[in-house]
Amino acid sequence: MSEVKELPRLQKHYREVVRAQLQQEFGYKNPFEVPTLQKIVINMGVGEAAGDQKKLDAALAELTLISGQKPVKTLAKKAIAGFKIRAGLPIGCKVTLRRERMYEFLDRLVTIALPRVRDFRGMPGNKGFDGRGNFAMGLKEQIIFPEIVYDKVDAVRGMDIIFVTSAKTDAEAKALLKGFNLPFQK
Repeated sequence: MSEVKELPRLQKHYREVVRAQLQQEFGYKNPFEVPTLQKIVINMGVGEAAGDQKKLDAALAELTLISGQKPVKTLAKKAIAGFKIRAGLPIGCKVTLRRERMYEFLDRLVTIALPRVRDFRGMPGNKGFDGRGNFAMGLKEQIIFPEIVYDKVDAVRGMDIIFVTSAKTDAEAKALLKGFNLPFQK
């Protein structure tokens, strides 16, 4: 017999609570109009990988631990002589999370990682929105995630996290992300 997998906590929360709140707040007539979280993209640029590929391998391993999925290497689009970067040289990594992994990562980010950030005052109000209903934020260090063993980290690296939603406006996207308890400044 096949096992029935239980939905991630935040996915269940979206279906039972957030969807109804958004439908009431924005007056959607059809439940399919309610915005959803489509994917989360995590990007880690490793500029020092131009001189030492072991730095990129360490970043790949850390991003794999954080996301639970194997990242892909990103390549330089053009050469920059001042930074000793040639076109096609691997200089970063990224991973795209969807469905269950996306909700599990978001749960760990909101409940465990963000409270560990030093001097955290909430994410900036509307600075991270792109005008099309997507939100981007940056983290200065990867060590806030519990999967990372602090003693094995060779360098502190930052990362960008992009939340892609089906919302048509930034206000709808912000309401959706607030429904997932993502902390915004007032």
